[in-house]
Amino acid sequence: MTETLMAFDDVLASFDPALGLEVHVELNTNTKMFCGCGQDFGAEPNTLVCPTCLGLPGAMPVVNGKAVESAIRIGLALNCSIAEWCRFARKNYFYPDMPKNFQTSQYDEPIAFEGWMDVTLPGDDGDETFRVEIERAHMEEDTGKSLHVGGATGRIHGADYSLVDYNRAGIPLIEIVTKPIRGAGERAPEVARAYVQQLRELIVALGVSEARMDRGNLRADVNLSLAPKGSDALGTRSETKNVNSFRSVERAVRFEMQRHAAILAAGGSILQETRHWHEDTGITTSGREKSDAEDYRYFPEPDLVPVAPSREWVEELRGTLPENPTVKRARLQADWGFTDLEMRDTVAAGVVGLVEETVVAGAAPQAARKWWLSELARRANDNGVEISDLGVSPAQVAAVQALVEAGTINDKLARQVFDGLLAGEGEPAEIVEKRGLAVVSDDGALSAAIDTAIAANPDVADKIRDGKVAAAGALIGAVMKEMRGQADAGRVRELILEKLT
Repeated sequence: MTETLMAFDDVLASFDPALGLEVHVELNTNTKMFCGCGQDFGAEPNTLVCPTCLGLPGAMPVVNGKAVESAIRIGLALNCSIAEWCRFARKNYFYPDMPKNFQTSQYDEPIAFEGWMDVTLPGDDGDETFRVEIERAHMEEDTGKSLHVGGATGRIHGADYSLVDYNRAGIPLIEIVTKPIRGAGERAPEVARAYVQQLRELIVALGVSEARMDRGNLRADVNLSLAPKGSDALGTRSETKNVNSFRSVERAVRFEMQRHAAILAAGGSILQETRHWHEDTGITTSGREKSDAEDYRYFPEPDLVPVAPSREWVEELRGTLPENPTVKRARLQADWGFTDLEMRDTVAAGVVGLVEETVVAGAAPQAARKWWLSELARRANDNGVEISDLGVSPAQVAAVQALVEAGTINDKLARQVFDGLLAGEGEPAEIVEKRGLAVVSDDGALSAAIDTAIAANPDVADKIRDGKVAAAGALIGAVMKEMRGQADAGRVRELILEKLT
C-alpha cells in the first residue's frame, strides 16, 4: 500500500509537530543485567544464556552493580535528578524473543528523571538552540533477537520460518525518554537527528557503551504527532521503532509528518501504533497497535530489592564525568582553527576523537582532518566498516603526515602507505622502505627523466623557452609519471627551468 503524503511546506502551514524520542543504550558491562552471562556480539546463537536470563523456574536475578553505576553517570550527564530509592517492575507482554514473557524494567520509579540537553543547530542568522527535556532514564534488560527466514522483507510476514537467538536477552539497557519536543516547526527532523547524534557523543564520552547504531548498541524510537496550527493540544502519536542511523531518524520524522498531515487533512484519524522504518525506500509501514502503560500490567518485581544509591556515591560519580562533548567541541574548534563548516563536517563524520588523538600524536589539525575525512573515510566506506574499526590508528596517521612533511613521501605516495597499513605490512616508515616509496630527490636521476620528457614533448619545451613558464606543469606531470609519482615535484620544476630558461 502506497501512503499519501502532503508536501512538507503544506504540513508546516497547517500543523505543529511534536516529537518524542526514546533511545535505548546497551551498556558495555562484562555481564548481563541480572545474571553472570557474558555478552559478545556475533557469538554463536544461544551460547550466552543461563536459567536466569532464560527465565527458567526457580532462577533468581541479581542486579549488576556496574550497570547501576553507568545509569547514574548517564543521568548526571543529562542533568537529571538521581532517585534516592527506586525499584524494578515487570512489564508483561508476549513476544517470541522475550524468554520470560515479561521484561524486567522500571516504570513509575526510574533511577534518573527530570533532566535536559541543549541541541544547537546552525542557521542563516547564527546558531539556534533547542532545549530537549528528559523525562526519565531508566534501567531495563534487552530482549532476544528474532530472525525471519525466507520472504522478501526479512520480517515475519511472508517468512518461511523464524529463529530466535537469546544471547542478547538480559543485556543491560538504559532507556532515555524525552518529554514532547514542541516548537521546532520545520526544523523538527533536524532537531531529532541532532539530539540522537549529540546523545551518542555523550554516551561514547562516558565510556559506558560503544553506542554503535549498526550493531544495535544504540536504537532510537521516534514518536511523532501533529496538532492544528496554534493548538496547545497534542495529537495522536505514532512510534517508529528501532531506527538505526542519524540520517534515518531525520527522514523518519519528515516522512511521518507528511503522512500524518495527509490523513488529517483528508478527515481521517491517526492510529496509535508502532511502525517499521524501511531504510531502502525511506518509508514507514504499520506494525502493531500501540499499547498504553496499563496494558502491560506493570507491577513491582518481587525477586529484586530496591536500588538506593547513597548521595555520597552519586557525588563521587559526578566527579568522574568527562567534559561535556558540546563544550569540548567548541574548545577544540577554537584550538584547531576550524571554520564552523569544517567542524560540522568533522562531527558529522564521527571523527572528532580520531582527529584529536592524531593531533596529540603530533600532526597539524588540518592535516589530521584531511586524512580522516577523505582517504580513511573513503576506505572505511569501501570496506563497509566503521572508520574507528578500519585498522589504522591516529598515531600511524600522524606518522604518515610526518613523512610527508619531511619530504620523504608526498600525498600520492602516502596513499600507498595506507594500503600497506591496511595490509598489515608494519609501521609507516617500514612500509616506505619495503615498498621503495621514498621520493627521489637525486638530481642525476631527475635530470635523466627530465631529458626524456623534453625529448618526448618538444612543443612544450619550446613554450617554456619562449617564457611561458606555466607550461612546465606538463613536463612535471610527464616526469612524475615516468618515476611512478616518486619524483620531488618541486626539485623537478627547478631543474626544468634551469634547463630551458
